Amino acid sequence: MVARKQSRWRSVLLFIAVLATVIAGVGYLFWPQIYPLIEDELIYARKAKHWATYSSGAALPGTPDPANLKQRLADRGMELGAPIFIRIFKRDFELEVWMKRNGRYELFETYPVCMWSGGLGPKKREGDKQAPEGFYTVEPTSLNPNSKYHLSFNLGYPNAYDRSHGRTGSFLMVHGDCRSIGCYAMTNRVIDEIWSLLTSAFSAGQKHVQVQAFPFRMTETNMSLHASNPNNGFWRQLKVGHDAFLRDGVPPIVSVCDGRYAIKPGNGDAGDGAPIEVNCPAT
Repeated sequence: MVARKQSRWRSVLLFIAVLATVIAGVGYLFWPQIYPLIEDELIYARKAKHWATYSSGAALPGTPDPANLKQRLADRGMELGAPIFIRIFKRDFELEVWMKRNGRYELFETYPVCMWSGGLGPKKREGDKQAPEGFYTVEPTSLNPNSKYHLSFNLGYPNAYDRSHGRTGSFLMVHGDCRSIGCYAMTNRVIDEIWSLLTSAFSAGQKHVQVQAFPFRMTETNMSLHASNPNNGFWRQLKVGHDAFLRDGVPPIVSVCDGRYAIKPGNGDAGDGAPIEVNCPAT
């Protein structure tokens, strides 16, 4: 009798193990299709939470105290006026400012992005409410101190790559407030600090600031999770520029060749953030 019960339990446990293996296998097989659906809901929830926090008058989690900007710079061996470089990660709701120190760019601060509109993927046409993804250039003429969203700077969309693909749109900004129709909204207190870093760099002689806007952290894991996304080929192009910066410590030189981004190692001079042009690099 005991032996029969033990045999029955072994059969039950074996069935459970087999069932778990099947479920795990199916989950693994279809995870690339399931994950984007979950991701969309998480992004929507994050936007709702940010809006609620902003509407209450509170600062978003991770917002630095602008009153101690100079001290934070000094703690990192940096100073106002140093050349800067910017990276944006949509899914992470983060904007990074890197500053040049001893010939290489080092991360100074990661700011929370309060709001961006649309979903993951590049902006393609006027009115689609998508925030741009790609490589962009900010110049002194890009700055708007009279923005209805406190302060703003124009990303320069559409760039040469966007135009080569017939993409349309205009006045795509990084600005204050927490409302977005194709822009990256940072809140007023955050855009104030970014503005100080930008204007100080321009006043000290920097002519162009490169901005890299990505859908997410460009790891191979994230790329694999989005393998079925129709934008994956475009994102692979962005990953080359993303990886080049992390490898070299300076913004890459970006151009457009045959409708694709072409990436060359940067050398740390003012040309690294120059406007993107149609130019096939010599091989």
